[in-house]
Amino acid sequence: MSDEPRWPFVRSGPPLPVQGGIRARSKRGAFARSWWARRWLAVLEALQVGGRLSRGRSYARRGQVIEIAIDEGLVGARVQGSRPEPYEVTMRVTALSRESWQRLARVLADEAVFLAKLLAGEMPADIEAAFAKAGLSLFPSRLSELQASCSCPDWSNPCKHIAAVYYLLGEEFDRDPFLAFKLRGTTRDELLRMVEQVGDQPPSRRTRRRGPAGKKRAAPAATSSFWRAGEVPADLVREPVRPAHAGALLTRLGPFPFWRGAETLPDALLPVYGGASAAALELLAELTAPAKDDREPHR
Repeated sequence: MSDEPRWPFVRSGPPLPVQGGIRARSKRGAFARSWWARRWLAVLEALQVGGRLSRGRSYARRGQVIEIAIDEGLVGARVQGSRPEPYEVTMRVTALSRESWQRLARVLADEAVFLAKLLAGEMPADIEAAFAKAGLSLFPSRLSELQASCSCPDWSNPCKHIAAVYYLLGEEFDRDPFLAFKLRGTTRDELLRMVEQVGDQPPSRRTRRRGPAGKKRAAPAATSSFWRAGEVPADLVREPVRPAHAGALLTRLGPFPFWRGAETLPDALLPVYGGASAAALELLAELTAPAKDDREPHR
């Protein structure tokens, strides 16, 4: 909470309009479609803060939330209210320790169904049972595990600004269920690597965790560092090969967080990727072609 005084009854005018805010996809009725998103929203609605929830839904649908940033155990957001300066919203979710995640990895290593779903990029319908078996909870089970604050003068917690961010997060869980993992302190790829390490330890599991002909299954490729610069491989320029799908990596990365365009970001970028792929192939063909003097014999 902020240090400024808060009063039990805060009256304010209508919120100032926002250009380009994050507008909820839901126009009326329930916000969440998937079970995991509904579980997230159930934590908020169990607080029974009445009218602030309805105003929070209205804020989310009007696009009053300017931006949201999600990190491990932390959500930061800016929400435009009736005052010129947007309010700062912070949510902290208690992250599970690495030992807790490793305990869950040992449970998942024994459950082929859970692992197959995770490898396919799907959230298992009964993943909470695996968490419970490891003595954990995927979603906050106590109010002490979910703390939120807002710079607005409203004494209530959650206020309508916090509620608006909460509802938009529920919609984002529909798009990417593994954001729930991130809020708890890890990613799907990191969890799968832990499962792989567990499978490599005991001989019985080592056999189970290997593919045909005893070959070890490759760990899933991480995508968290995709947008960061790095070293250029020395063998980058080779014989040009046309990819089977110009946007394969774009598809693997999935929808862009909180995208609210007329079409999904992959659909919007796929034509650009196709054009860039064709241009890159043409450039590589020129770079790898033998010199003219080498191709034509001297007469």
